[in-house]
Amino acid sequence: MDEGLESALLYMVLLRFLSGSIELSAATLMWKFNDLEKALMINSMLALVGPTILIVTTGIGVSGLSEKISFLKIICLFTGILLIIIGMKIK
Repeated sequence: MDEGLESALLYMVLLRFLSGSIELSAATLMWKFNDLEKALMINSMLALVGPTILIVTTGIGVSGLSEKISFLKIICLFTGILLIIIGMKIK
């Protein structure tokens, strides 16, 4: 395993820990406020965190593997992410 991949993996892990901490903090705030309107507002803010972390961690992972995977596979990965985000927004 080369040094670039190890640092990319570390950054991905740290971002996922950050994301999980934000989610747990949001749940704690919802419980503390005990108010549906505030909970909905907090939940709406979380809607930005999830896709952002997904895109950034995938970008870090792909950049760490850029020498090992083809450009077509990179395009397919980011197309899949885009479709996931579009699917979450469709009602």
